[in-house]
Amino acid sequence: MPMAIVLAVTFIGVALLLLTWSVLARPDPSHQRAVLNLQRGLDRRLAAQSDPALGAPRPSTLNVLGRRLTPAGSVRTLDRLLAQAGRPPAWPLERLMAGKVVLAGTLALLSLLYISSAPRMIPIVVGIAVTVVGYFLPELLLHSRGQERSQKITLELADTLDQMTIAVEAGLGFDSAMARAGRNGQGPLAEELVRTLQDIQVGHSRRDAYEGLAQRTSVPDLRRFIRAIIQADAYGIAIADVLRTQAAEMRMKRRQRAEEKAMQIPVKVIFPLMLCILPVLFIVLLGPAAMDIMAAFS
Repeated sequence: MPMAIVLAVTFIGVALLLLTWSVLARPDPSHQRAVLNLQRGLDRRLAAQSDPALGAPRPSTLNVLGRRLTPAGSVRTLDRLLAQAGRPPAWPLERLMAGKVVLAGTLALLSLLYISSAPRMIPIVVGIAVTVVGYFLPELLLHSRGQERSQKITLELADTLDQMTIAVEAGLGFDSAMARAGRNGQGPLAEELVRTLQDIQVGHSRRDAYEGLAQRTSVPDLRRFIRAIIQADAYGIAIADVLRTQAAEMRMKRRQRAEEKAMQIPVKVIFPLMLCILPVLFIVLLGPAAMDIMAAFS
């Protein structure tokens, strides 16, 4: 009987997860409509495919439920983490809020079924912990993706500053150098540079656009570079000197981080060496001697 209950709970959980995936994995209609509006006029076939009768995008019932059940503080946290993660097209804010509610509800239902089969303290604690983890799972995924993106930006910063320094010393302006670096690059830093130039083109001041770049990335080295650029723009310092100094500093910091990671390797190797390699080595070396001693005394 307990095995049948476990199998039933497993099948119900798999079915609910598949249902959740089928609901949340659909293309976002608002995103598709925005892309279609941006491409309209570039291709007449795309304009012919557009449906003007659609009007304003209507949020789905699941998105509305997620918006109502998600606290305002959690919405702000999700929006900040989305900005740091680069706002992936497959993870809009509404879908994340709906995912939080659906995951928490699904795991809570499975936990109740599991607790009803074995009403003890440990299943109750496990069910509550699993439900809480499922509710905060989108934040954890976004935080992990944001950390990976920040590391990529940190690695790309020194080379990008070198490219911008060469372009400025060749006679280009700072905006043109930034545009060239963003056009030639392929990583998240190039995307953020293009986004900053777009903010300036739509009417934002340079200071606000640069500060928005620092807030979206949350990379300490990039923030330091942005502060230096803002001060150079305010006090009339030659931008080529600032770029040259910042590029040299970023290269030095990248070398120092590489040396730091190299120095951490012996410390990280100690525990696998003690737990996995040394016991086997002792068995191979001392095993025959121990067997001979046991045979001699027996």
